[in-house]
Amino acid sequence: MISPHFTIATRESRLALWQAEHIKSKIEQLYPLASVQLLGMTTRGDQILDRSLSKVGGKGLFVKELEQALLENRAQLAVHSLKDVPMDLPDGFELCLIGPRENPQDAWVSPHVENPSQLPKGAVIGTSSLRRACQLKALYPDLTIQPLRGNLDTRLKKLDQGLYQGIVLAAAGLIRLDLGHRIRQVFPLDHCIPAVGQGALGLEFRSDHPNMRNWLAPLRDINTERCVIAERTFSKRLAGSCDIPLGAHAILAGDKILLTGFVGSLSGQQILKATVQGTDPITVGLDLAEQLLEQGAESILAQAQRDALQS
Repeated sequence: MISPHFTIATRESRLALWQAEHIKSKIEQLYPLASVQLLGMTTRGDQILDRSLSKVGGKGLFVKELEQALLENRAQLAVHSLKDVPMDLPDGFELCLIGPRENPQDAWVSPHVENPSQLPKGAVIGTSSLRRACQLKALYPDLTIQPLRGNLDTRLKKLDQGLYQGIVLAAAGLIRLDLGHRIRQVFPLDHCIPAVGQGALGLEFRSDHPNMRNWLAPLRDINTERCVIAERTFSKRLAGSCDIPLGAHAILAGDKILLTGFVGSLSGQQILKATVQGTDPITVGLDLAEQLLEQGAESILAQAQRDALQS
């Protein structure tokens, strides 16, 4: 067998580089004679910090430059946090899901209080995620949600400067960077449903690469894959994007997939939630979407998109 050569395209934030080094280590363990190097890149999503993602092109801003590197063969792989990957990949690209999945929950980070319920009326919480903001407004209507962009270190710095009384981050990123001690609590899954794919890592590659699918096969995590496919199918059916408060999380119970998801209004005053189960991830994702559509999700999503355009 030919010794593989891998150049891995990655964003240059500390978390993204950790993820890329993690993948690099896995590949080197699997193929000791392989040549593996990293190609650090700055994406438009990293550069545009004064506007919400929904205003400037959505989550695709974090992956387009990496995909261009794949097209130009400057890299053979691109490593992504799955929650940042759009539901539709460009033609000619594939994803390989790597496990195990890190904690998918959202984390409460604050220098002062153990949980948001202890904050005074009007206290400021930082997040630019419409999904998080919707659920936080429903849980804590007396608190003020303010935008917070930037990589993980930037967000923590803004918190430590006193610009917010607390912020909400993905627990996975904090844990991966040995910052778990900053977590005051993780939100229960029935209080704050995570983003689709949160905590999971994926490798994107060109479908026409002659060997990549076979080389990556030993790294695939089938359990993570089944769960994430169900989540992404649900989101894709409802046209999930940064414009819409939407989340989903799947777990395995034996051979069954249990998928819980929600859609909500930007104000947090309307939230529709349901749980379905089944064995086929695509069917499970579609079933959950249909349940929420039957409950009235279409009107909520349409209004959320109108509100996002006007805000």
